[in-house]
Amino acid sequence: MAGNTYGTLFRITTFGESHGEALGGIIDGCPAGIALDFEAIQKEMQRRKPGQSAIVTQRKEEDAVQFLSGIFEGKTTGTPIGFIVPNTNQKSDDYSHIKDTYRPSHADYVYEQKYGIRDYRGGGRSSARETASRVVAGAIAKQAMPEIKINAFVSSVGDIFIDKPYQALDFSLTESNAVRCPDQATAEKMEAYIKEIRKEGDTVGGTVTCVIQNVPIGLGEPVFDKLHAELGKAMLSINAVKGFEYGSGFCGAKMKGSEHNDLYNPDGTTKSNLSGGIQGGISNGMDIYFRVAFKPVATIMQKQEVLDNKGNIAEQQGKGRHDPCVVPRAVPIVEAMTAIVLLDFFLRK
Repeated sequence: MAGNTYGTLFRITTFGESHGEALGGIIDGCPAGIALDFEAIQKEMQRRKPGQSAIVTQRKEEDAVQFLSGIFEGKTTGTPIGFIVPNTNQKSDDYSHIKDTYRPSHADYVYEQKYGIRDYRGGGRSSARETASRVVAGAIAKQAMPEIKINAFVSSVGDIFIDKPYQALDFSLTESNAVRCPDQATAEKMEAYIKEIRKEGDTVGGTVTCVIQNVPIGLGEPVFDKLHAELGKAMLSINAVKGFEYGSGFCGAKMKGSEHNDLYNPDGTTKSNLSGGIQGGISNGMDIYFRVAFKPVATIMQKQEVLDNKGNIAEQQGKGRHDPCVVPRAVPIVEAMTAIVLLDFFLRK
């Protein structure tokens, strides 16, 4: 299986399955001499881990990171950083009922067709549990460029949206509620809706918005390696992501050029920022902001039709521990992949 590595100079290779012994990764290209805050790394893992609230999967994992190499006396040495995250709360029997069937909108069928074999326990390599390794790499990347501020938050759940621009939000409130929405009134509506959806045995999607501040001019390349193109690839590699837009996004397609152009100030900043902080694929020093759309989780606790490996259509109901809405736990993953992209471009620059 190819495609387990992301990055050009700062590179993360992940390994492991949802119900294997451990997840893990190798970070290559990390600059030497970075004094790591291990508590901060573990805090990022706590934000992503399962079982953290009543509106996420109740799988209980501490997601404690064990570093194996590349760090000496608390500082990075410049050599590959190896780490593992042990799996301690697998319930593989929860998935025995899908051993010979393919769940709708999962990777089950295409994995088996492509590789001739699949790990049906929690989806194996296709499980969102793989993203734990990305969060480790992203936490280290954040510490390598502390001047950059990366703030992601849940901006919608179903048809419930924050109706304020990000400039009017207090990002320090994002972690004050289980939904990770910095607008308290909206967060309460979102949480109530997710609980209602869970009672129905169903799931719901949503969006995560990310704002990056203090980015210098010059990150990104003007042709194939545009900054927004790499951010898009990074976000679309996250499980359940169905869409990515930055700046004015799809709304910009409705506008006239006279409305959409960001006019300059004498110092090179712009009066508006519909470009989303990126022009010609290169950061322009303004805030970078983008939105990521997540589909409803495919496993639902309702009966639905499935395909078995003999070509028969059968009826089956989801079992096990699953998120009714993935977006609250996706927030630190979006931030992690953002940090990985930015540090890679910093090193290339």
